[in-house]
Amino acid sequence: METMNPETRLRGAGGTPGGLGEFFLGLVMAIAGAYLITNRVTVATGFWSVWGYNAFGLSLVPFIFGVGILFFNGKSIAGWLLLLIGVVSIIAGILLNLQIYFQPTSLFNTIIMIVLLAGGIGLIARALASHGQRGGSDDA
Repeated sequence: METMNPETRLRGAGGTPGGLGEFFLGLVMAIAGAYLITNRVTVATGFWSVWGYNAFGLSLVPFIFGVGILFFNGKSIAGWLLLLIGVVSIIAGILLNLQIYFQPTSLFNTIIMIVLLAGGIGLIARALASHGQRGGSDDA
């Protein structure tokens, strides 16, 4: 009877022995928990203002000048810098004006969501750690 070489044996999650079932159970739990939590979150946007004034148009100024300069000379460092500043200011303005709300839900549902997410992440981390040889001698 042939014995399997340890190098040719099927490896578990993360290349460690064992833990494949734990990994997939943890993955399913983490995905379910993340879905349930994000399903209860509402994201809205507010007015894009600075000191009470609408500031979106002001953030477009470097972007517009950057695009104009780049159409004139595509190798212009100043054009690329202005374009980068404009894009960063637009993205930052959008992100800074988001309002995120957690919709009211029962304590039981909240606990289920958190346990699924945290337990799933814990199982994934446990599965990635080496399990050693099972069925060997107990040194306890």
